Amino acid sequence: MSTVFIVGAAGKVGRHLVKQLADKQHRVLALHRRAEQGTELSDLGATPVSGDLTATDVNTLAGQMRGSDAVVFTAGAGGAGIEVTNAIDGRGLELAVDAARQAGVRRFLLVSAFPEAGRNKGMGEGFENYMTVKKRADVYLAATDLDWVILRPGTLSDAPGTGRVTAGPAIAYGDIPRADVAATLVALVEHPQVRRTIIELTEGDRPADEAIAQLARA
Repeated sequence: MSTVFIVGAAGKVGRHLVKQLADKQHRVLALHRRAEQGTELSDLGATPVSGDLTATDVNTLAGQMRGSDAVVFTAGAGGAGIEVTNAIDGRGLELAVDAARQAGVRRFLLVSAFPEAGRNKGMGEGFENYMTVKKRADVYLAATDLDWVILRPGTLSDAPGTGRVTAGPAIAYGDIPRADVAATLVALVEHPQVRRTIIELTEGDRPADEAIAQLARA
């Protein structure tokens, strides 16, 4: 089983991911800011790791990551504004990538954004900044020598997960339950041969593990 360090573990996708990894006997190190989040993450099966992505430094974060088999970055500003987006989705991602490299953690999974998100919907300056920051984050990670995967889910929903997805390098835009994004991340943890690639993700009819296994054979 793998040791997985999750940045953004207390978020909506992160909590699903913690539970699903723990249920499959993976060791989960869950970065969180507030004490009550640590208790909740522990109850889900994680080992809580206290830290603020906007206040920590690369040496501290690398020390917390050291010994992990993979880092999953699923942190996000959650619509809290341009400055917070820049700090978390932008500088925070760069910090986490640098920390993983320093810690010797080769595998890095990033939850990004589907390119068609918000198109022709007049989403405003904040959303345009969000999409710009997410693309820059993708570029930053892809330029490294890590065994990275960039996962670009469609519109996230809190609908119950089905465990079934459509995944590929270029697919039609659609919705995806957060639980199924987590299931796909679990499959990526368990299929490390899928590496240095971008995967778009929506709801579909193929079990997540099977969809990722197919990409591994491609």
